[in-house]
Amino acid sequence: MVSGAHLAAFAALTFLMVVVPGPSVLFTISRALTVGRRDALLTVVGNSAGVYTQVVAVAFGLGALVTTSAALFTAIKVAGALYLVYLGVQAVRHRRKLTDAMAAKVRATPGRVLTVLRDGFVVGFANPKSIVFLAALLPQFVDPAAGSVPAQMLVLGLCLPAIALATDSAWALVAGTARAWFARSPKRLEAVGGTGGLVMIGLGAGLAFTGRGD
Repeated sequence: MVSGAHLAAFAALTFLMVVVPGPSVLFTISRALTVGRRDALLTVVGNSAGVYTQVVAVAFGLGALVTTSAALFTAIKVAGALYLVYLGVQAVRHRRKLTDAMAAKVRATPGRVLTVLRDGFVVGFANPKSIVFLAALLPQFVDPAAGSVPAQMLVLGLCLPAIALATDSAWALVAGTARAWFARSPKRLEAVGGTGGLVMIGLGAGLAFTGRGD
């Protein structure tokens, strides 16, 4: 249904897009620094699911609406921005709790699995960088003569969450290792918690002002 050449070309292009740090990568790093590798990796899984939901939406028409409707694009963008700011504020407010949680071990109290997955999913689904990338480029790798267009998009779109899962997990592991070093000092840990929260707030604010070309 999907030619190997088209799949390889789209995968290469997707890798170039994903490897450049954007909202999802920076959010994952912030999570790793704030609550550790476990929650960061769960965030990556949720994020990948959110991104693939974008693929499904593009395959069945939302992508065209987003690229032509400023109102819909803005709604998705603002929702993601507000959620990031909310998570950042929570991280800053509770930064001192990290010290207590890690007093005995270099490990934060894990969050609920479904909650962490949800957080990652929302950020992934509301990422304007990937939705515009998919809406603009995914249709160009589809061959109408090769069968169902939506089905081809769903297959090609698997490249994005798969590559993001691999690269973002690497970011999470690297950041998680750095977090362990910081956690040896309560003051370092408190600073990490506050800084991670501020990064998320900054991401949310930046996302709110992201143009349609990002």
